[in-house]
Amino acid sequence: MEKVKILVVEDEIIIADNICDTLDDLGYEALEPAINYSEAIERIEEEKPDIAILDIQLSGAKTGIDLAKKIKKNYNFPFIFLTSNADVRTVTEAKKVMPPAYLIKPFTKEELYTSIEIALYNHSSKTGQVIEDNLIVKDALFVKDKGVFSKLLFKDILYLKSAHVYVEIVLKDKQTQVLRISLNEIIEKMNEKFIRVHRGYIINLDYLEQIDNASLRINKVVIPIGKKYRENLLHKINLI
Repeated sequence: MEKVKILVVEDEIIIADNICDTLDDLGYEALEPAINYSEAIERIEEEKPDIAILDIQLSGAKTGIDLAKKIKKNYNFPFIFLTSNADVRTVTEAKKVMPPAYLIKPFTKEELYTSIEIALYNHSSKTGQVIEDNLIVKDALFVKDKGVFSKLLFKDILYLKSAHVYVEIVLKDKQTQVLRISLNEIIEKMNEKFIRVHRGYIINLDYLEQIDNASLRINKVVIPIGKKYRENLLHKINLI
């Protein structure tokens, strides 16, 4: 699993470094902070963050609100506004871009953690991508791990296996993750690369190595094919 990547955009370097240190302590991956709009866009293009913390007042002509508009239009990931100025005008302008969360300086470690959780959850909720305590944002499943979200990229998932009221997610690095959910619930949230091949299995078609009458193979693991799923599987293969 990967850590949630967070970009901090703050023109006061000491504050930015303190926020990044706190994020690391909380179990997230803090990217190199940006101090202005242009730097932030470069970081976004290079690092592909999962969420950003944006100071509203930035050095330069463009503000954190301008950056939030750009993120919503071009990148579509959640962000948190950060400011020491809580006057009516600032709040009114910030509300126009509908931030999932809002932090007033100074803030506590607990408030930062809560804001990140809320921002990720609210962003996922807008598209119906919430599964119990777990979220789907972009092409990744965000799983609660030791109190914080950890990221499972769809491209790293080999297959999913039903285990009674749980689903075991098998990754290409041979690690596994267990969620309390059904295959029926999770298949609706995955992208088009994932297909049900058996009442107990969902596979990632990108890793399909071999198929015969009653089974298939992914990463040298033999997985059964259910009769009612076979036709759809063959149809999917023909489309790729």
